[in-house]
Amino acid sequence: MAARIRRELETDVDLIRGHYGEYKVLVDGETVVDGGPLVIVGVMPSGRKIVEKVRAQLAAGGSGSSDGER
Repeated sequence: MAARIRRELETDVDLIRGHYGEYKVLVDGETVVDGGPLVIVGVMPSGRKIVEKVRAQLAAGGSGSSDGER
């Protein structure tokens, strides 16, 4: 997902390992996608929705640095 965000939004992305069953995407320290409890059973947010939410947050004033996936 980090590579897709880099490619589609041409922005810096950091991939940070989180705890088992945790999937979050942050923009400037603010969570824009939280996979929630279903991640533990393998249900992930769609890539399209993640990119849309990151794009919207960046347009709303994010600086262009996303703290990637957790």
